[in-house]
This record gives sequence, structure tokens and C-alpha cells, in this order.
Amino acid sequence: MKAVCTFNPPDEIKNDIQQSFPDTVFTFIKKRHFKTSDIKDAEILITFGEDLKNEDIDSAKDLKWIMVTSAGLEKMPWKAIKKRGIMITNARGIHKIPMAEFTFGYILQHEKQFRTIWEQQKKSEWNTHLPLQEVHGKTLMVAGAGAIGQEIARLAKAFGMHTLGMNSNGRETANFDEMYTAETMNEGLKKTDYLVSILPSTAQTTHFYKMEHFEAMKKTAVFINIGRGDAVEEKVLQTALDNGEIAHVFLDVFQEEPLPASHPFWKIENLTITPHISSHSQNYLPRAFEIFKHNLHTYSNKEGQFKNVVDQEKGY
Repeated sequence: MKAVCTFNPPDEIKNDIQQSFPDTVFTFIKKRHFKTSDIKDAEILITFGEDLKNEDIDSAKDLKWIMVTSAGLEKMPWKAIKKRGIMITNARGIHKIPMAEFTFGYILQHEKQFRTIWEQQKKSEWNTHLPLQEVHGKTLMVAGAGAIGQEIARLAKAFGMHTLGMNSNGRETANFDEMYTAETMNEGLKKTDYLVSILPSTAQTTHFYKMEHFEAMKKTAVFINIGRGDAVEEKVLQTALDNGEIAHVFLDVFQEEPLPASHPFWKIENLTITPHISSHSQNYLPRAFEIFKHNLHTYSNKEGQFKNVVDQEKGY
């Protein structure tokens, strides 16, 4: 059985999986871009999910399973994958700790005005009159109440926040005080201080947020997007800020990445940009490969259950 990894992970990860599965032949692509011929005899592919094309899948005649070491799947070559019936698993859930921490980095920066304090330091300015606020007692809504959303809500409860969640059917979910659906979330938005979007990129979530969502929010509210950039049209977001519907926006994801230097978002005072790094962590690949090892044991021994099998119709 041959497994090809389309990138080159650290030596400790490679040594670990090779020792754990001596009957599997592993190939690690060390160059920046693999060639179709590099994977033509692979039964298993390990990929970040952005480097595969339909012709790659068509040429890999023995391919049975693709492990995507990320949660996002919008750039996968679904046409060829679905035609072949290839199983897809991903690394869903491994991002919950770094992304929840990153979210509260945003929130604390906003409430404690760390950005302003840093600007004052550069000017040697001593100002004790900044109007600092507390996180305690505020209301946070998470759109996409999966593993990441539940971890954000858990941290929010530790800060004394009231937590609202939105999922497909409004079912009760751990760490959330109230749950909403896409159809009912405007009621929750009326009392929301922070709206955190973790929506994936699917046909149902593209341009999900409309002006009505931002109009329903408090004028002092904050929108945070760490999910996918296409969840909201840029012109809608800019209009919401221009009209004063919300107070601030934190964006880690964009419709076009990297965000062009000429993009107007760079110049908006109450919009904070980070370069799609909220999931970054030194533990990212070790956690992803733990899921892969579990699934490879299941695949090799034909026993147990796979983790994170992707519903190819839903796209996640």
C-alpha cells in the first residue's frame, strides 16, 4: 500500500508514521509543487487540499482515500472525486484551540484598546483616560456552532459572557445559552455584542450575511470573521461600516487572498486585518496527523470507525 504526502512535514512526524505503519510505503514530496506523475500509483493521498486538480485524481487509478490536513475543502477537485467515489477525511476540530484563542485576542484588543495603547507608546504618550470596557456581561453569538464555535463559547463563559449559537436546526449545543437557526438568528443579533462567523464555504453559506443582519445588531457591536471570506460580500460589509450599523470588524479571511495592497479595506480605520492566520499553531500538523494515524489504522485493519469522514454533498 502506497501513501503519498503532497508536502514535506517535519522529520519527527514522518518518522512517527513510518514506524507506526511499517507495511505502508510513504512518499513525501519535498518540492514546492508535485507533478501528476508523483501520485499516479498512490492508494492514499495526504494533502492540504488546495493543490489537487481533477486531472491528478483521474491519473491516480489506485486512489481510494484522501486525507486533507485542513478543515476547508472548497478548493478540492470534487468532480473527479465524486465520479470515483473516493473517501475524503479532513482535520476538522484541530483548529478549535488556536482559533478560539485568536478570537479572544481580537475581543480583548477591542475592549481594552490595546491598539490605541500601542500607538500612544510609539508617541511616548501617557494617557490614563482611555474608556476601557469589560468583556464580562457582554453577549457573543457564534455562527457555526461546531467544534471551534463550542470552544469559543467555552472561553466566553469563563469570561462571564452570555453565549448564543447558530446552527442548521437550532439544536441545543454545549457551552451555548441559546441556539438559533439562519431563519431566527436576527432575534439573537439584536442583543449581540460580538458576532463570530466560522461558516465554511458552501453553496448555502456564500454571501450568507446580508445588510439586514448588520442592521439588526447594536451600533456598538463587532463582527469577527475567521471562517471563510465569501460568507459576506465586501460591499455589504463596507456599507455596514460606512452607515455606522456596527462599530468594528475583524477579518482574518477574504474573498481574494492575499488581500491586494490596493484594496480599500486597508484604509478603513475601524476594520482590523489579519492574514488568514487564526488557525496557525505549532501543534497544527501533529494534531492533523493524529487523526490520519487513527484513520490509517482503521483503513489498514478494516476495523473501528473513521474520524471526520466528509459528506461530499454538503462539502464538510
